[in-house]
Amino acid sequence: MNRQLIKKIGGYLKGYRGFLALSLVMAFISALLSLCIPFLTGRAVDCILGPGRVDMKGAVRVMILIALCALFTSLSQYIMSVLNNKIACGVVRDMRDAAFTKIGKLPLSYLDNHPYGDILSRVISDADQFSDGLIMGFSQFFTGVVTILGTLLFMLLIDLKMGLIVMFLTPLSFFVARSIAVRTYRYALAQSSVRGKETAFINEMVGGAMVIKAFNREERVIKDFDDINEELRDASLKATFFSSLTNPSTRFVNNTVYAVVAIAGGLGVLKGLMTVGELTSFLGYAREYTKPFNEITGVVTELQNALACAERLLSFIEEKEEEADSEDASVLSGCRGEIGIDNVSFSYTEDRKLIRDFSLRVKPGQHIAIAGPTGCGKTTLINLLMRFYDVNKGSISVDGRDIRKITKRSLRDSFGMVLQDTWLKSGTIRDNLTMGNPSVSEEEMVEAARDCHAHSFIMKLPDGYDTFISEDGGSLSAGQKQLLCITRAMLSKPSMLILDEATSSIDTRTEIKIQEAFHRIMEGKTGFIVAHRLSTIREADLILVMKDGNIIEQGSHEDLLARKGFYHELYQSQFAGNAT
Repeated sequence: MNRQLIKKIGGYLKGYRGFLALSLVMAFISALLSLCIPFLTGRAVDCILGPGRVDMKGAVRVMILIALCALFTSLSQYIMSVLNNKIACGVVRDMRDAAFTKIGKLPLSYLDNHPYGDILSRVISDADQFSDGLIMGFSQFFTGVVTILGTLLFMLLIDLKMGLIVMFLTPLSFFVARSIAVRTYRYALAQSSVRGKETAFINEMVGGAMVIKAFNREERVIKDFDDINEELRDASLKATFFSSLTNPSTRFVNNTVYAVVAIAGGLGVLKGLMTVGELTSFLGYAREYTKPFNEITGVVTELQNALACAERLLSFIEEKEEEADSEDASVLSGCRGEIGIDNVSFSYTEDRKLIRDFSLRVKPGQHIAIAGPTGCGKTTLINLLMRFYDVNKGSISVDGRDIRKITKRSLRDSFGMVLQDTWLKSGTIRDNLTMGNPSVSEEEMVEAARDCHAHSFIMKLPDGYDTFISEDGGSLSAGQKQLLCITRAMLSKPSMLILDEATSSIDTRTEIKIQEAFHRIMEGKTGFIVAHRLSTIREADLILVMKDGNIIEQGSHEDLLARKGFYHELYQSQFAGNAT
């Protein structure tokens, strides 16, 4: 699994091969120069010939070389650090771009079934964790590998036997680090997963703060959060515990190796097998040799956490996208608004059937109202018309063409849509109104706002149409936000209009005026109106009464009341004694 993951990460590194190569060169230079220092230190020690006998000129030359090596080592490490930061930040930027682009390509079924907070955690928190691990990995791993190989070579040249002892004891560090790293990765993955769960919970609670306070659920919410937070604490403790074991364990092994080398070297000096300077150099190399193991094993634990985060982020990036337009799909232009629904069946889940063998014919310019109890399939029908979901069986056509043979973009451009749930983005009122039609003129925007009765309250805002509003409308009332959404839909100048409880948050008086505006703007255009308030659909050309995914009645308002069927019961429940 890790190999596949590393291969995927390698794909993102391809665009930074130049920086990567230069970083490797800097790592090599840094390691090589740092390896010269122990050798030069030994030479400096050997300049002490005996009591009162010191080769000062030779010692000064060696000290100058040591200073130059240290200077250029620091410079190469600085350049390498800058390059590694560029690589890591660039890779994470590309991943975030891919993840954000993926959000727009995912089918609604994915977004409906996954908490927004978890998606947010993957794109933000997990990406940050991966970036930190990547920077640390590049900075220490490259130099560490070069240092290990270089010091081993120098030790073998100084004393072959002692060099071989060090080399054969080396795998102990790898064995200890690997056995701990396997568990660290597993717990790091669990930690990232629970962190995403907590982010999702916080996101949900902040969004529903008003409802929580209204129903006095603060204590229950705090308890639920404490449970998730405790779960995160346990996962974090396990991940941290195992990651913290690696460094001291490998340090113990490496210090043991260093002690063995020091004792063996000391005996070698006493026997005349090596000089004090050579022992000094060898001990310096032994220290340099073990240092990267301590650093790399420390990096490995960080990398395990980074890889766990990368796996969550990449698994999101690789999620199956919304089905692409078919090869023979064509652009819908000059839409007349003729809709055909033939024997359509659909369900969100296999175990719960929703719409069954549904058929309907809508003529161009007709205004179709859809009424029925909650859960009967009204909004689902709208989702199918817009191809947010595809039918399981049957077909839907526009102007005689199956919508699966029409590009999604041109199909959705033909519809204007106002939902019960309003959506406004951070920006000015103007930005939000012209979203569907950026080319609209100032005069057209103001006229549409007047028709929708939004102009008066907009002009009372501090900067009128240039007033900045925060996410989801900020301090605007629910009714004001819905008026803005209605204006936005009208400015898109659609061939067909869908109103899904579009006036649910607006007072009755304003609603009547907006209905008049709708009728005027939609004259000669096809419209679908989903409503619970039956008073809003009296003027519809055709009213469809749905129940359990089927049309059980259809006709005009007067016809349906005269039949005294299910529609009559619905109407009576809202206007008892006034069914006229």
